[in-house]
Amino acid sequence: MVYAVVELSGSQIVVEPGKFYDVNYVQAEPGDIIKLNRVLLLAQSKNFTFGSPCLSNVIVKAKILRHFKGKKLTVFKVKPKKNNRIKNGHRQKLTRILVEKILS
Repeated sequence: MVYAVVELSGSQIVVEPGKFYDVNYVQAEPGDIIKLNRVLLLAQSKNFTFGSPCLSNVIVKAKILRHFKGKKLTVFKVKPKKNNRIKNGHRQKLTRILVEKILS
């Protein structure tokens, strides 16, 4: 079993080849191949390789599948005794990526 911990758009994700993940918006077109070179950890069977902070010789190749918006969140703020109520909504832009290979 091979997996890696990758830093992508401010968050750390555990990725495996052949699986897809929903991450924060990545500026690329659907169908493009992106290289994730901020790899923090690489695990191959029982061998673990840690970076300090990143592994320079490991690259994760991923394909952009599509862009979409996440679930709608309702943000409701109340200030007591002031009759001040604010209702806002938010939908995060997301990108679905398919991890193709982990090259070491």
